Amino acid sequence: MTPLENMWFSFIGLGLMFVSVVLALFGKSKLSGILRFIVMSFSFVCLVIAGIITFIIVIQGPTADY
Repeated sequence: MTPLENMWFSFIGLGLMFVSVVLALFGKSKLSGILRFIVMSFSFVCLVIAGIITFIIVIQGPTADY
C-alpha cells in the first residue's frame, strides 16, 4: 500500500476507536436492557476492527518514499 493509503486506513481505525468510546459511554450511561447490549456489542466490534487495522498498519512498518 502507498503511504497515502496507509494514512487513510489508519484514520479509519482512529475513527472507529472514537465511535467505540462514544457508544460505550452512551450505552453505559443512558441505555438499559437489550438496547444497551446491542450498543455495547457494536462498540466492542468497532474496537476490535480498529485494533486489527492498527495491528496491520504497525506490522507493515515504515513505507518507502515515492
